Order: sequence, then structure tokens, then C-alpha cells
Amino acid sequence: MRRKLIDLKQQRSTLLEGAEALLKEGKREEYRAEMAKVSNMNDEIKDLEDLVREQDRKFMEKAPDPAEERDKAEERGNQLMKGLEVKFSPLEVAKALFVPKPVEKAVTLATGTLAQPTGAGSTIRDALGYGVGAIIDQVYVQDLTGMAAYLEPYVISEPDAQGAKVSTAAGTARTASADPTFGVAKISPYELTTTSYVDRNIARLTPANYYAKVFNMAMKAMRRDTVKMIFNGDGQATNDMFGIKTAKNVAGANIFATLNVSAVNEDLLTELMFAYGGDEELGGNCRLYLNKKDLQAIGKIRGTNEKRRLYDIVPDAANPNIGTIREGGTIVPYSISKQLTALSESTAGAAAIQAMVYGDPRNYELGLFGDYTVRVDESIKGVERMLTILGDAMVGGNLIVDKGFVVATLPATGD
Repeated sequence: MRRKLIDLKQQRSTLLEGAEALLKEGKREEYRAEMAKVSNMNDEIKDLEDLVREQDRKFMEKAPDPAEERDKAEERGNQLMKGLEVKFSPLEVAKALFVPKPVEKAVTLATGTLAQPTGAGSTIRDALGYGVGAIIDQVYVQDLTGMAAYLEPYVISEPDAQGAKVSTAAGTARTASADPTFGVAKISPYELTTTSYVDRNIARLTPANYYAKVFNMAMKAMRRDTVKMIFNGDGQATNDMFGIKTAKNVAGANIFATLNVSAVNEDLLTELMFAYGGDEELGGNCRLYLNKKDLQAIGKIRGTNEKRRLYDIVPDAANPNIGTIREGGTIVPYSISKQLTALSESTAGAAAIQAMVYGDPRNYELGLFGDYTVRVDESIKGVERMLTILGDAMVGGNLIVDKGFVVATLPATGD
């Protein structure tokens, strides 16, 4: 089923590329005919997606068999100790990277709750300051194994109905509605490599516990790098993996919206909330993503009574990375990330500065292109008696909903 779904999506991508070319050439009739084929194909794709999604859900929610997991860990631990490469399927990676809900009994790699055995010669504690942004658990994730790229069509504008007096319109040609406009978001694979170091005394652990610690560190490194790219893209002049703040469609137009701001003040949250969505909606599943320093600045804002803070910041007890900002009846969920520029510490200059972002995380699609591989190398830092954990993956991403995020932007001087 997954192979058939991939083939259908590749066919749809080809049709979309052809339709876009026809539209640019002004061949509207041929364009509509191609888009009709795409529309018909969408129904079959949706049925297959529902089936595959249900199969994936069952896999993600399946309770692990302790004996089976122990044997697998022992086998993989022995492979890593020998310097061999261990591969993880996209579904295994998704299960480790993206914590399913409910999470009460889940092994959460983001918060370091993976048990570390004592009495085995070495207990290595995770350091503070190496947390992972919560957005990686909130975005839309797809297994895109076998694809060279993936195109996601989305609507930019819909046609409006035309009204007329019956006696006036009778026998006349009706006024044509404006054609709907579509965009196409491209998701291309981008090589992601992770490198972590650990004291070689970890090798004194049993193979299963050795594997667990190595796997934990590799996944945390992958999570951190992926979060950075979800916000900022891959850092190239022309992105392969787009971030929220760099998202563009195949025509080169921005998929995100921009809100010009001047400072962290009492109106900022309201302006962001109302900048998102159309004229008849507010974002029901939206979150504010911001630098910790901006969250602190929001917490310091005072109302007319200078002794009372205007906003109440309530961190989540189970995950210190997230929480809510409250003002009266308004509640804004937030997540902090060091990968976002602090507006509160920025000064307008020659170039615009992108800071916090606000939107529905499901509007961003993260694609996993094939297996994730992990291996341990003893030679890179042999003198320091350190083991090097090397991970390799292919990931991609882009916004898939028009104006799916609002980016708070400090304009350049003079703009």
C-alpha cells in the first residue's frame, strides 16, 4: 500500500508541474483539465493515506514486548560495540523522535527520562541546557521513503459566488468568478548528520544498556538539529529543506505571513493572534514559538497598575519547554526555542530581523526519506578516550498551508 501511495503521489506531482507550466503559458482550459485529473487522483490518494495512517498509528501505539525489545537491544548493542552500522526504519525513527500521546508511560528522549543503569561501571548523566524544542513533537510527519522529492498542493484563494437580480440576469451570460489559485510546496531530501561524544567507559555497560544510551544521544542530537531547520531552514541561499521562516512554494513565493513589529509590548500577542487566518477565523490549534528571553520580557510587562504583571506565564509541570501565557480570558500556548531570535534583544538595522512565530504546527510537514543509521567510532577522539556517535538521515520539510504561520519581523531601518 505504501509503495502504491508513493507512486500515485509521484504521478500527482508530475501532473501538478504540468498544470503549473500550462497556467504560466496562459492555457487555462488545458490547465483546468490537468487540475481535474489531480482532483480525481486526490480521492484515491486520500483513501490510501487513511489506510497507511491507520497502519502507522497501530505500529506507533503498539506496546513493546519487553523480551523482544531486550533481544533487539542486545543485538544492536553488540553491533555498535563492534563498530558496525545500525539502521532504523522511518517508522522506528518516528516512534523515537515524535512522542505519541498519551505520554505518561512513554520513553521521552526530549526530556532525558531514559533510565540509565547504575552498578555497571559507568553512569553518565545528561547535562542541563541540551533540551529539545517541543515543535518536533507537534508538526505533521510523513514517511517519504523512496521519493526523490514530494509536492504538496495547497489552496491560495477560492472563487466567490456572483449574485444578480433574476429579471436582469435572465438570458444573459453570467459574470465569471475569479479562478481559484493554487500553490505547490516542495519537500526535498536534505542530508542530516549528527555527531555526539561520550566517555568510552560507557562500553562497560551491558550491550543493551550501551545501545540505549548511544541511541538516546543520537536521537537527541537529531531532534536538536531538526528543530533548528524546522524554524530556520537548512541555511543555504536556496533551501532544500525549508523552515517556517524560509518557506516558499515552487514559484518562489513565501508561504508564511509577516507581521511587522517594533518591540515586545502589551499589544504583541493580540496582534499575532489576529494576524493569523482569514477574516472569519482565529487559529484554534495555534501556538507561539519564541526565544526564552522574549518569554521573560513578556512576563515583565506591567499593566496600568505598575505593581501587577499584565501576563501570567504558567509552565507545564511535565515539560518545562512549553506552557501558557494568560491575560484575563485569553490563553496563548507557547513553546520556547533557542533557535529563534530574541526580539527583545534585537535592534533595527540594514536587514529585517525575523523573531518569534505563531501558527498551527500541523501546517508544517516534516518528511523522513529512508532509514536513519547510527554507528560508533573509536578513532576520532581516541586520545581523549571518547567514543564518537555518528548518525545519518535524509529529512525534508516545508509549510503546506498558505500563510500557515505568522512571523514577527522587525523591519529594516527606513522600511
